[in-house]
Amino acid sequence: MLFNLLDNAVRFAPEGGEVVVSASRHNGSCTVAVRDDGPGIAAEHLPRLFERFYRVDTARSRNDGGTGIGLAIARSVVEAHGGRIWAESDPGAGSVFSFELPVAPADHGRYE
Repeated sequence: MLFNLLDNAVRFAPEGGEVVVSASRHNGSCTVAVRDDGPGIAAEHLPRLFERFYRVDTARSRNDGGTGIGLAIARSVVEAHGGRIWAESDPGAGSVFSFELPVAPADHGRYE
């Protein structure tokens, strides 16, 4: 799932662009975000990004644009682990794909 988000970010970032991965832990969950400085995604596409076979740019061939199932698979994996996944984007300002997963409480005595 993380590989898919990274692959998409690298694919859509411009030549010499930037992809940043960050993670934070809070309130019993871990959030991972993958940000790119690519062209961004129009707001009307955001609700459907994680549907199977949905592609924002239908003009791209499957050879260079994928099959449209990677984000759907990522959503399935995240949800199977009790988490959620979402995307935020502004056209011309890049995109951020994030997922949040619950984490087990630390068992400090276990590793001592």
